[in-house]
Amino acid sequence: MAVPSEQDLILSLGEDLPVGLWIARASDGEVIYANRAFAEITGAPARGDVPAARFAEYYGVCARKGAPYPENRMPFARALAERCTVTADDITIRRRDGTAVDVRMIARPSGDPVTHVIVALFDITREVDAERARAESEHQLRRAQRFEAIGALAAGTAHEFNNLMFGVKLLAAELAAGERDPKRSATLEMIDEITERSAALTRSLLGFVRRGKQRSVLVSLNDVATSLTELLGRAMAGVELTFELEASDRGAVIGDHPQLEQMVMDLVLRAGAAAREAGSIVVRTRDATAHSAAEAPRLVVLEVVDDGPELSPEHRVRMFEPESAEGGGHAPSGLANARAIAVAHGGSIEVDAGPDGRGTAIRVLLPAAEQPRTAKPRTAPAELPRGSGLVLVVDDDHMVRKVVSGSLGALGYTPIEATSGSDAIAIYRAQHAEIRAVVLDMVMPDMAGKATYLALREIDSNVAVLLMSGNTLNEQVQEILDLGVRRFVSKPYSIGALAVALAELTR
Repeated sequence: MAVPSEQDLILSLGEDLPVGLWIARASDGEVIYANRAFAEITGAPARGDVPAARFAEYYGVCARKGAPYPENRMPFARALAERCTVTADDITIRRRDGTAVDVRMIARPSGDPVTHVIVALFDITREVDAERARAESEHQLRRAQRFEAIGALAAGTAHEFNNLMFGVKLLAAELAAGERDPKRSATLEMIDEITERSAALTRSLLGFVRRGKQRSVLVSLNDVATSLTELLGRAMAGVELTFELEASDRGAVIGDHPQLEQMVMDLVLRAGAAAREAGSIVVRTRDATAHSAAEAPRLVVLEVVDDGPELSPEHRVRMFEPESAEGGGHAPSGLANARAIAVAHGGSIEVDAGPDGRGTAIRVLLPAAEQPRTAKPRTAPAELPRGSGLVLVVDDDHMVRKVVSGSLGALGYTPIEATSGSDAIAIYRAQHAEIRAVVLDMVMPDMAGKATYLALREIDSNVAVLLMSGNTLNEQVQEILDLGVRRFVSKPYSIGALAVALAELTR
């Protein structure tokens, strides 16, 4: 049996290496050796007739983001120019079969003077993928932290804003109760309506940044859209925004009000980005019937139509994918959220061309609630239930305490004020036998509503607590209610809501 020569042995070892090897003459780039791993990594055989100025073109060498790699930055060219070993970690090879591989190239000149260049190729696709995943994870974390900061700021601002509107609302109601002048009564009623609109704007802001589980209550899609008119009107400056709310029963569905607000916000913001300059957006609600179901259940349709450029069928399919391309740019990732919200509510979402083939129409189809939503009639001041006895008002905001105390006095109660949770506990421990009810704010700096309630319950297990908060669908609110708090009102509430809640609590 013939013994292989050292040259044959070296060549055999080179073929078995998991690293791609490529050796070329320095004068013209003619390849004199390339092993099997090189062809496997590049997806192309090494050719001696490819000049050095066309290496990147022939082997499909690109930058990480897909742009052609500059020939003068190829490791072969740099090793010759710099007369030293160079490393390039920013290379991706686009193979001819359509696949791609991320590589690290190390080029080293050989000889003095330089006669050859040796290039080693390492497949680092897994390493690059891991780095991309880590970078994406860090990006998502930073984004989540930004949203958390925005949410905390919005919640804090909404809390203070609600307190201000709360004070205005109750003071206006107190003045209206004794007003006999029709003109002044109309003015006070207008102030009350302004506070309601301000509260709706605050709820929209909270809904935009809110995160949490879905809560299923009776919701009017018409009311959801109406609550966003001012906020969206400001966000869509320069675009004509029209609401055509024609769904019967006010478009009643079972769902989570803040999440549905978020869905409408996402769809309208997307439409605003797509609308032509000085263009238009129409938000519609209407009734529909499911075509595939045997009993044809009723549906409520929410439709957002813009007059922007028509989307291609491919873009229509992809527009609800996270960070999907649309019209050469990136669609807001909120569209993926909008679809997820629709599906979570038992619905679906459709995309079609707008009227006359212009723009885009996005339709959300949700199952209609079985029972129609009815508006609660306002209680006239003369009909407000009155009471008596001590009521402890717990709030860290001086103005809120004063206006609530004033309203309680007008309803016949005797208020006692506590500036904090610990203050409330001390007062209740001393006077709980005389105190008929506690009006407790949920958000306080030293001792929050939950801790305060639990401490009050330790003193008297039957403590009657009316919880107040600026966020009606907050999970913390629900948690306190589940602990045994018997009544809840959302700030800013009316004197009528306060009177009814206390009457039910103390009877």
